[in-house]
Amino acid sequence: MSDKVVTEPPLSWGQLILVSVQHIFVSNVWLDPIFVASAAGLSLGLSTNLVNAIFITSGLVTFIQATKLVRLPIVQGPSAAFDALMINAGQTGMLPMAGSSVFVSALIVGVLSVTGLLTKLVNKLTSAITGTIIFLVGLSLASFTLSEFLGGSPGTKGFASPITLLLASVTTAIVLGLSLFGKGYWHRFSFLIALVVGDVLAGLLGQIKLAGLATKPWFGLPRLMPYGGWQFHWATFLTFLIAYCVAVIEALGVYQAAASITKEPLTSKRIRNGITGEAAGSMLSSLIGGFPTTAFAQNLGVMKLTGVHSRKPIFLTGILLVLLGLMPKLGAFFALTPAPVIGGMFLPAAATLITTGFSILKKAKSSEATNLVIGLAIILAVALPSYASGFHGALKVLLSNSILIGAVAAIVLHLLLIVLPKYLRRGV
Repeated sequence: MSDKVVTEPPLSWGQLILVSVQHIFVSNVWLDPIFVASAAGLSLGLSTNLVNAIFITSGLVTFIQATKLVRLPIVQGPSAAFDALMINAGQTGMLPMAGSSVFVSALIVGVLSVTGLLTKLVNKLTSAITGTIIFLVGLSLASFTLSEFLGGSPGTKGFASPITLLLASVTTAIVLGLSLFGKGYWHRFSFLIALVVGDVLAGLLGQIKLAGLATKPWFGLPRLMPYGGWQFHWATFLTFLIAYCVAVIEALGVYQAAASITKEPLTSKRIRNGITGEAAGSMLSSLIGGFPTTAFAQNLGVMKLTGVHSRKPIFLTGILLVLLGLMPKLGAFFALTPAPVIGGMFLPAAATLITTGFSILKKAKSSEATNLVIGLAIILAVALPSYASGFHGALKVLLSNSILIGAVAAIVLHLLLIVLPKYLRRGV
């Protein structure tokens, strides 16, 4: 199979810019750092620094990944696996420990990737395992997507209100209608068109507030180690290392899904380069006050629905993300899009990721053992997180993440139900 990435349909410079802006809005890079900064009670200066750090790191890694490393049309952004840990660190004054934990965790994963140990493990993964992981990545977006779609959770102001449901439903309807039945520009820019219509409607309904823009500077650079000197704490490090394993598993699932969508071979070299690039980016992010970035799954849904698989818009997306990080006022403007509009765009994207997982699962060798591996892994991934609230520390991080549970369960069950019986039969 050729290593040439799908580049059709051809895009003009104007179209490239529009596709790139479409990717930025769907990736919603600003959401995690804004949420973390607010929940952690960070000062305005540290909040701005966090957002800038995430934008700049995401942009740099996106550009380098697409041009030199994994060479797939993948957008990078902040990993949600670290949200709760960063919030807790901010609330308890342990951000210096968090920074050192991110750096060391990324360094360990980077070394494992460079030496090839990580790719050797990945090459052992079957279609049943990778398909399950991708399905769970898509499923994990469901809760977040519906939260955005409905405007928060019960008790939140405006939750599931007529205006909220109107904005979300109109946005989703436009994405679905244009993606499925639109032609040419209408099909290619279905998400951007839905975004514009959703934002205009939100503005007419008084749901967009411009007052916050006045406090944001036009230009700014993130500070080096803004939380002070690093401090190493073993318990904090272990929880961050587990969270980083979750981010790696998510990234591997996104790589597999991107390769499936673009019909590209996912070679060991690409995986090694991709994980190494993410590790280097996460180390940089920790130095300037951010947290790890990883491959974003929702952008794959955009590519699948619009048919634009080229890496060229991703190059430009990376550049634009860096510019947004250097221009906080512009980044804040992008963040004005109301949650229901974002949720309305995310819903179809999450659905296509789930179906990509299904398509990979179809390639798995059909047997009773394989079906049990898939079914039990999904059951555990869906059910166990609801019991995680009673645990603490590393165990809570482990049990609260459906993707990590599903991946570990699928691998362990594959070894117990398929690999071990084959080995025992050979011995006999």
